[in-house]
Amino acid sequence: MTRLVIHGAAGRMGRRLIAQAAETEGLSLAAAVEAPGHERIGSDAGTLAGIEPIGVPLTDRLPAAGQADVVIDFTTPAALRPLLPAVSAAKLGLVIGTTGLGDDDHAAIDAAGAEIPIVQAPNMSLGVNLLLDLAAKVAATLGEDYDIEITETHHRFKKDAPSGTAMGLAEAICHATGRDTGRDLVHGRHGAEATRMRGEIGMHALRSGDVVGRHTISYATLGEELQLTHLATNRDIFARGALRAAAWLTGRAAGRYGMKDVLGLENG
Repeated sequence: MTRLVIHGAAGRMGRRLIAQAAETEGLSLAAAVEAPGHERIGSDAGTLAGIEPIGVPLTDRLPAAGQADVVIDFTTPAALRPLLPAVSAAKLGLVIGTTGLGDDDHAAIDAAGAEIPIVQAPNMSLGVNLLLDLAAKVAATLGEDYDIEITETHHRFKKDAPSGTAMGLAEAICHATGRDTGRDLVHGRHGAEATRMRGEIGMHALRSGDVVGRHTISYATLGEELQLTHLATNRDIFARGALRAAAWLTGRAAGRYGMKDVLGLENG
């Protein structure tokens, strides 16, 4: 039995994680954690998630060492930063679904990964992780004669742009083709001189209504275009992936893992 802690439990993803965990064999909710001063502190986590009460109150503290196994975090970079040393001190596993992370954040995750097992991914869905592999392989096969554009669409409330998944796709393509994310990504285009340059990857972020997530990679040359698209129709695909990662992580050695490890996908 994996004893879970949901960090950011009152958020949209946190509530879905609680509801999905309650229906998943082999998982139990040890704690539902929110920021100090949150208005729902003390509320039953099940009621908060729209299911039957489960006897776990929303709290602002992590469980003590030995009282849980894995923390799942879907919050913000600012909320994740103080969580890392706290989880490391408690010797818990950590699944990170938070996006918008910078280089310093990834360095901190690397450091924590020397002490505890961590799964971190820009997207937890199986389909997206297969798309990451496909996007890289298609780019490497087609070569520089094909222009690459990545478009992502999310709901109007999403804060970071481009999405973590879009950046993951760009990084996978750059790794497979010898490009550089600092040099070859172009974020949107405007102005009188916005002609496309050979080898660049266009990045475009749309924010619209209640779209859960749509990612499209376009590969186009003179005469043809190939598109790869992943569409998420609800948040449960991310919750199920994170819960699967948490169960997989239980008992693992310290290290930084990805969804390829969880899903048993080959590297490359």
